[in-house]
Amino acid sequence: MTDTTSPPVAGRGLPVATLIAGCLAVCLAQTGLAIPATLNGLFQTDLETTGSQLTWISDATLLPVAVLGLTFGVFGDLFGRKRLLIGGALLMAAGEAASAAANSVHFLWAGQALVGVGAAAIFPSSLAMIAVGTRTNRQRATAIAAWSASLAGGGFVAPLLGGITANYGSWRWALIIVALIGLVSAAVGFIAHDSSAPLGRSLDVKGQLAIAIGLFALLYAVIQGPSDGWDSAGVVLGFVVAAVFLTLFIVVEMRSRAPLLQLHLFKHRAFALSSVVAVVGMFSFIGTCYALSIRLGPIQHQSPLRTSVAFLLTNGPTMVLAPITAVLLARVAARWLLSSGFLLIAVGDVLLARLSITDRALPSLIVPLILVGMGFTLAVSSITATAVNTVPVRLAGMASATTSQLRDLGFTLGPAVIGAIALSRAASEFGNSLATSQLPEGVKAAAGQVAAAGGPLAVNSLPPQSPPGGAVPLALDALGHGYSVGFVVCACAALVSCLLAGLVLRGGRPKVNVTESDVEDTDTSPEPAAA
Repeated sequence: MTDTTSPPVAGRGLPVATLIAGCLAVCLAQTGLAIPATLNGLFQTDLETTGSQLTWISDATLLPVAVLGLTFGVFGDLFGRKRLLIGGALLMAAGEAASAAANSVHFLWAGQALVGVGAAAIFPSSLAMIAVGTRTNRQRATAIAAWSASLAGGGFVAPLLGGITANYGSWRWALIIVALIGLVSAAVGFIAHDSSAPLGRSLDVKGQLAIAIGLFALLYAVIQGPSDGWDSAGVVLGFVVAAVFLTLFIVVEMRSRAPLLQLHLFKHRAFALSSVVAVVGMFSFIGTCYALSIRLGPIQHQSPLRTSVAFLLTNGPTMVLAPITAVLLARVAARWLLSSGFLLIAVGDVLLARLSITDRALPSLIVPLILVGMGFTLAVSSITATAVNTVPVRLAGMASATTSQLRDLGFTLGPAVIGAIALSRAASEFGNSLATSQLPEGVKAAAGQVAAAGGPLAVNSLPPQSPPGGAVPLALDALGHGYSVGFVVCACAALVSCLLAGLVLRGGRPKVNVTESDVEDTDTSPEPAAA
């Protein structure tokens, strides 16, 4: 493969066109991942989905992102990241268009899965393109802060877009607009400076198959466990397959001359810790967002526009604080930024868990959600900077892909695990409350049948005047209890991340050291290594 674009030169700095293209692409990717949460209530009403089906709408997008991160990382190193940036945007546009045309939840899953594949291509390639163009600590900090703010910008755009279009039209228009943004992002991608790092990289087909099968089996088992039963054959088989193939992945990578992931990177304390924190910490954040979307949408039946205001509070701080974040990344040790960020998320989750499910006032959410948003601002920027700064520039693609995959693994586990915990607790609470209530036996029997088919969420959506509608207050209380537990679990995960970062991570301010050989390794002209 050849490319006439010259490689970045030490000291020249990051091309503005590349920064714009990368930031727009990651904003698009995060918008695609975040927008289903805003529309959960409408999905349930229009498509008559159950609680587990709602979880799969979000995870249909997140699953490919979590599984394919490393794969697209090596594709970008071999064939050029610019191609992935453009191709990923086009795939997202196609997936959103297909989702907008869906007339059943199954077609919606398929469209969102295509969106996830496109986002999986964008996340590592956009970060790597920006990272390899920076040559000083200040440049790297500013670029990563801009990238992180753009990622959060997607979380800001998604609820605003979903709320306005759904309130004044249809949820389908929200997806159509995202598709149009995808086309714009693809067009802007053509002005970006291409980069690659093919030396020492290969397709590593065995490694790609092993990690793809292993992660898919693991996430499938976690997502299906609550609905099918943790002892069901499919779920148990999923965990077994995951254990086997993830072990095979480690064996394959240790023996490969050009591995998909250089496992020795995890010997570096900062890189290893940031990887663990990426999973646990991002699980806490996206789990919080998912629980919030269910609380406001399917449980309280608030309008998408009101729901969007809540999500603006969680993502707005990252955009507003981007200049401050850039200064902090360059001057403050990562351990303090990470621990402070996750402590803020934990406090916000505790406050959310204490709110009554009957409290529909948005002002009650302002303080906890701003705390969560500020915490996410510090955490996601620090995780990204720590992972990228601890490796040579020639490994920026691998580090970006690893960080993206682990972050998105946490994103995928968030809705799955929190949904499982909250819905199982709510079902148990509702069953006990229904059995001991003073409701007529006919109402109990009818409500029990509805709950058996669709869980407490289905009962909560019944018209109060219907025969089983008398059980709606019981379902509301049970769901409030279940999702309060979900917020507590998110708080615990954030606190664990806070302690890991504060007590284990060592080192001072991040440093970016670029040698001439690093610059040469970003040239797009060498031939890819053989598979």
